[in-house]
Amino acid sequence: MRYLLTFSYDGTLFFGYQKQNGKRSVQEEVESVLSKINNEKTVISASGRTDRGVHALNQKAHFDSPKTFDLDRLRHSMNKMLPPDIFIKNIENVSDTFHARFDVVKKEYVYKINVGEYNPLDRNYVYQYNWKLDVDKMRDAIKYFVGTHNFKSVTKTITEEKDYVRTIYDASIEFDNNIITITFSGSGFMRYMVRNMVGLLIAVGESKIEPSDISSILDKENRIFAKKTAPSEGLYLKNVYY
Repeated sequence: MRYLLTFSYDGTLFFGYQKQNGKRSVQEEVESVLSKINNEKTVISASGRTDRGVHALNQKAHFDSPKTFDLDRLRHSMNKMLPPDIFIKNIENVSDTFHARFDVVKKEYVYKINVGEYNPLDRNYVYQYNWKLDVDKMRDAIKYFVGTHNFKSVTKTITEEKDYVRTIYDASIEFDNNIITITFSGSGFMRYMVRNMVGLLIAVGESKIEPSDISSILDKENRIFAKKTAPSEGLYLKNVYY
C-alpha cells in the first residue's frame, strides 16, 4: 500500500532535506524510523527538497509498505521515535499511482524578514535584516514575478534543470510589527529560486534597483544579473497541493 505523510520540520540543525553522506538530513531521519517500523528498508519520495536551514510547515512525502497500518497509531509511533525537530501531522492512504513529487499542482512558500531591532530568539526563523526597507516599492516589484516566465536568472548558477519556465500564480507582501512576510505560490520552484527572488525584492527595498528592473532581469535569463541570495533561515515551505 502507498501512504502519504504530511510533516513539519525545523531546518536549523539539518544539512537540508535530502540524504547526504555523513550529514544529518530530514529524509534520513524519517526513513530510519519507517524502516524500523516496517522491519525493512523504507524509502520516502517527497514533493521536493529544501536546502540547509530551510523550514517546512507542510512537507509531503509518500512511501510504500506491504503492511496495513492503523494510521493514528502509526503517526503516534513515528512521532515518539522521531527527533523533536520533525513532527508528523497526518498520514493517509493514497492510490498506488500517486506520486508526492510528480502529482504536485501548486506549492506555496513564505519568507520572513525582520526590519526592526535584532531578535536573537528568532535568528534561525526570521532573516534579521534589521534595517528599513521600502515595502511599497517591494509590493510594486513583486507583481513582475507573477505569470509564466523563464526563471533562469533566479536559480542556482549551476543546475540540472532542462526547463526553467515556471508559473507564479500569486505573490504578495504583508508588513506587520516590523516583520515583512513574502508569499509565493506557483507551479514549481527551482533550487534557490525563492531566495533569489527575495534577494531582488530586498534590492528594490534598498532602492538599488527599480521595481520594473525585475522584468528585464528575468528576460536576461542569466543569474549574474540578479542580486544576492537571501539567507535560508527566513524561508518556509508552507503548503503543497495536489
